[in-house]
Amino acid sequence: MSRPSVIQLAIKEKAALYAAYIPMFTEGGIFIPGTREHRLGDEVYLLLSLPDDPQRYPVAGKVAWITPADAAGNRTQGIGIRFPKDEKSAQLKAKIEQLLGPNLSSDRPTQTV
Repeated sequence: MSRPSVIQLAIKEKAALYAAYIPMFTEGGIFIPGTREHRLGDEVYLLLSLPDDPQRYPVAGKVAWITPADAAGNRTQGIGIRFPKDEKSAQLKAKIEQLLGPNLSSDRPTQTV
């Protein structure tokens, strides 16, 4: 069994966070742009940095979404990570949703759905 890949993702602005966040996942999730091959269900260890926050949040998530290189609509290639069902992830999801505030219900397109 292969070790999970480790990915560092620093999101610098709220607009980028809005585009990457996946609220349709119950536990929350995040889109990670990139060209590395992943399969659904692959484990990914993510170190996530949020805008205006010096802390890095470790997330042991699973690939639950894949946008291929030739995706329609010029979508960015990458993977969507579903946060695990644990207390840390619940806090991270709450933090992201607090940061995004009213933008969460915006109809601006994101990198996912």
